[in-house]
Amino acid sequence: MSKEEDKFDGLLLAIAEKHTDGIPQFLNTVASFLRRKTDFFTGASQAQWEKLLLSVFHKQSSLAIATSNEQNETSIDMDITKKRLTKNNRTEENICEEDISKPINDIDDDSEKMEIGKLKPNTGNGCTLDKYSWTQTLQEVEVKIPLRVSSNLRAKDISVTIGKMSLFVGLKNEEPIINGVLCAEIKQEDSVWVLQDNKTLLITLEKLNKMNWWDRLTTADPPISTRKINPEPSKLSDLDGETRSLVEKMMYDQRQKELGLPTSEDKKKMEILEKFKMQHPEMDFSNCKFN
Repeated sequence: MSKEEDKFDGLLLAIAEKHTDGIPQFLNTVASFLRRKTDFFTGASQAQWEKLLLSVFHKQSSLAIATSNEQNETSIDMDITKKRLTKNNRTEENICEEDISKPINDIDDDSEKMEIGKLKPNTGNGCTLDKYSWTQTLQEVEVKIPLRVSSNLRAKDISVTIGKMSLFVGLKNEEPIINGVLCAEIKQEDSVWVLQDNKTLLITLEKLNKMNWWDRLTTADPPISTRKINPEPSKLSDLDGETRSLVEKMMYDQRQKELGLPTSEDKKKMEILEKFKMQHPEMDFSNCKFN
């Protein structure tokens, strides 16, 4: 699934959650919007808009069938893999432990000594912990919480409070799953949560500062190594030229600071100083320091 295709999922899931009567009610809301706010039904003949609708739904149906077939094949492969693991006396608990983010023990060079002990980022540049996992882009953080319950839940069974710098998540009348101060400030009005499959909670937090990577979700969590984050090149290519240049500069400066090396601004100051020294050789610059 492309980022372009799923970028409205959080918003649509939040809207769908309000339709307690299911898909027919949700589709009726969409059709009502087209009737009231557009000329979808009156700007073309019935045959034309019916053809358009059928074309769109047939395309999505074909994709759904193809995905279902792939999942069935994957399920078969997973069953085979589980049998092999059982023969090797590897339990399901061992597999879960392997999924959890592990500390960094090996480093490539001395400049990475400070990274020892920090957790390795997961494939989504976030962290997988015992009770939840989170991933991130420069724009947002997504938190996924499997709610370990025996029966299906409804939204009213869950308590979620999203603040500018705080997050509370828990089931009613139970100990909270998350209750802490966030790593950085978020756009509270653009952050949403939704209950998926009645057993999984998905929270999307919109970052206020879109130039920095988070090293943890809440301040109580163990940090990940932001130096090990591997942003997809396609994500940067989606930005306009000026924004992309700014993001790349910020990432470079952040990496230089972590290494104790001069940032791009420091280098610019050094170049100016060197030029000035050449113009004024009689002056002593040996004690000059940058702030």
